[in-house]
Amino acid sequence: MYWTEEMFGVPKPIIAMCHLRAMPGDPDYDPKKGISWVIENARRDLAALQEGGVNGVMFSNEFSVPYLTKVEPIVTVTMARIIGEIKDLITVPFGVNVLWDPFASLDLAVATDAMFVREIFTGVYASDFGIWNTNCGAVVRHQHAIHGQKVKRLYNIVPEAATYLADRDVAEIARSTVFNGKPDALCVSGLIAGAQTSSSTLQKVKEAVPQTVVLANTGVSLANVEEQLSIADGAVVGTTFKREGYVWNEVDKTRVQAFMQKVRSI
Repeated sequence: MYWTEEMFGVPKPIIAMCHLRAMPGDPDYDPKKGISWVIENARRDLAALQEGGVNGVMFSNEFSVPYLTKVEPIVTVTMARIIGEIKDLITVPFGVNVLWDPFASLDLAVATDAMFVREIFTGVYASDFGIWNTNCGAVVRHQHAIHGQKVKRLYNIVPEAATYLADRDVAEIARSTVFNGKPDALCVSGLIAGAQTSSSTLQKVKEAVPQTVVLANTGVSLANVEEQLSIADGAVVGTTFKREGYVWNEVDKTRVQAFMQKVRSI
């Protein structure tokens, strides 16, 4: 049994993204609507996801575009407030992701009692954000320093909007990441949010590290969920749950229900 089955209560969990609106300091933040508006949107989306039947939820600052690899403290602080305001409404296991800052993600997880984080912990990439470097050893030591040992770490080894600088096969990356980084799960992504994860890439990763949880991280939809879950050990789903399947829209409960009904039938 993988740890995911114990945590989420199903063999192949669907972790839904609860995308938080732009924070103070973000280019798209609306000071006239204020943080209370951001909280209200989060509350509404959380309700739609949970009532739709998802197995878990992950909060991220998806609307903080363009993203930083080291966020300003106001973002983490605001996310902590938002989660604190709605925490009594959370009925499923939840995690956090402060894009794209692993230190801040772990800080937020410890502050809010989140059970897992997803981030870029390993590798060096050429990305839309410039040269994207990591320091897994420092991040894991920080996790221990802040007493966050219980927080599960989900490693995205195929980052969105980025390419691994070394000429390495994804299977090699998966094996070395598991050896050196000791991840709790590996996430395999498409180019951007909503872009389908390559089934062949998923297959390569799963075959390379059969004892490690492997999640399809982007673009899982009604049309491909059966194929994706035939390979992956679960999925992180965001865009397909939005109205009209558009990432910047609000969550549509009917889309969530239809998707989860199909997952249960599979």
